[in-house]
Amino acid sequence: MSMIQNQLELKQARQQVMSSTQILQNLIPPTVSYTTQGNVLIIGPEDLARLAAERLSGMASRVILANDSITRQDEAHLEQVMNAAADIESYYNKLKSIKGFLGQFQVSVENDKAQGVVELSVVSIRQPHFDIILDLSQTPCINLEMLPAGYFYTGYDQHKIDEAIAQIPDMVGEFDKPRYVKANEDICAHSRNGVNGCNRCLDFCPADAISSIEQKIEIDPYLCHGAGSCTNLCPTGAISYDLPSPKALHGYLEKLIGRFRQQAQVAPVILFHDENVGAGFIDDNLSGDVLPVALEEITVASIDHWMAALAFGAREVLILNTDATAPTLTQMLHGELSLANRILDEMGQPQRIRLVSTEDLATIDEHLTVSNSWPVIVPLALQQTDIVNAKRDVLYQAIDHLNGQAAAVDTQLAIANVPYGKVVVNVDKCTLCMSCVATCPTQALKDGGDTPALLFLEQDCVQCGLCETSCPESVISLAAQVNFDQAQRQELKTLKEEAPFECITCGAPFATQSMVHKMLDMVGEHSAFNANIERLKMCGDCRVKDMFEDILQDPEKQLR
Repeated sequence: MSMIQNQLELKQARQQVMSSTQILQNLIPPTVSYTTQGNVLIIGPEDLARLAAERLSGMASRVILANDSITRQDEAHLEQVMNAAADIESYYNKLKSIKGFLGQFQVSVENDKAQGVVELSVVSIRQPHFDIILDLSQTPCINLEMLPAGYFYTGYDQHKIDEAIAQIPDMVGEFDKPRYVKANEDICAHSRNGVNGCNRCLDFCPADAISSIEQKIEIDPYLCHGAGSCTNLCPTGAISYDLPSPKALHGYLEKLIGRFRQQAQVAPVILFHDENVGAGFIDDNLSGDVLPVALEEITVASIDHWMAALAFGAREVLILNTDATAPTLTQMLHGELSLANRILDEMGQPQRIRLVSTEDLATIDEHLTVSNSWPVIVPLALQQTDIVNAKRDVLYQAIDHLNGQAAAVDTQLAIANVPYGKVVVNVDKCTLCMSCVATCPTQALKDGGDTPALLFLEQDCVQCGLCETSCPESVISLAAQVNFDQAQRQELKTLKEEAPFECITCGAPFATQSMVHKMLDMVGEHSAFNANIERLKMCGDCRVKDMFEDILQDPEKQLR
């Protein structure tokens, strides 16, 4: 009876805390608009396409692109097909490509007569595009996990065909949707000075909404579904979610967990779920100490949110994965969860972060009983800063706090292909040319100001590889690791330092010793320079003066 009473009290506390705690949102969020007239392209077997076209007679136009064999040959079916949409012409051209989204679909097909490619909408309805596509093909014509708005793929499934036909008439007009993410080109590690670096966001977008155009990351807001994989994986925070923003979600989690702990005197469990499919599995049967947090997609919350939730005092973080989650997102989650729990293992914390299925919800109470016996975390008071890479700063605040609550290790955990680690320089061959500093997007690499030196701050390094690729001497390499030694990680280290080379004429410092000696070694023996080798040891002003004095003293050089 006491257990039942305890659950009732926890559920009451949860209801009060969640009703009084809201995520701070932009009241006028940025949006994008789709405009459609109702021009529909139906692709698939001609019999299914004609029957579907008949049921869409209220649309502005209907065009059929027959690309599969007729599905049935019985007489009754064929007669029904012959009587359906008899006024609609079918096209049998080979499909080359489909690009676009609701209101802007461009469909290219082979032109049999001209042996080229034409836009089917121009040929069939004298319009630059189709508004909606109904794809009845056996295999989808667009092979993406998250399909563009306005593209309905049903295959031969009659139930799906019926659902699509019911929805399509409502897709005429003007529609707005959120512009889910925003990008800050200034801190993007994708490219610098023509050198390619980080491609993490490009590898995991299930909607193919991200591309590299002229070495800049471009996000198509019309294709974006708000999956959040790009914001999750971006190591610098250059791509960030907008609804909610990372700062707003961190603030919400801190308040939610803190208020529940204060009211219920229990460390809660955070359960991230998507607000569409996942929300359908959340009901009052859920244990009272589990606080559900709805997101557009479960990948909107990233490792900094998971770790911060634990540091705020949650005893576990669960992520509810459903069949509706794109496989690419699930793959990404497994990789990030593995990293997060290896970090927890290293510091002596239990594995407090888990991916759970809808079936796991039925037996979740058993595991919650186990986590109730884990050490309680003293809540972190997060220092929200306005530094450029706030995502990295929050993550390390959480890691250092959790580490301090456990074994307080000062080790370095080597893990391949993670955006944390250090830069290693072969100091004997480095000339301090500062090419690496010029390409570093997070300023983890800095110059020494008035002193020839290369400085490094490990906490800001995202292992993008721009410094390694851009180094003309090939003396830089990367070592991926998670450094638990906070002081060492936040120390501005000198990777190389040397005295400046002073001009042999005026004594002014103008280059590094290693740079001048390298020039002397490379060109000193060349016939074009050996007569004027001393000029390589002069600053720019003295070198020019020396050249003019040489010319003034030689009339033949003046004539030449």
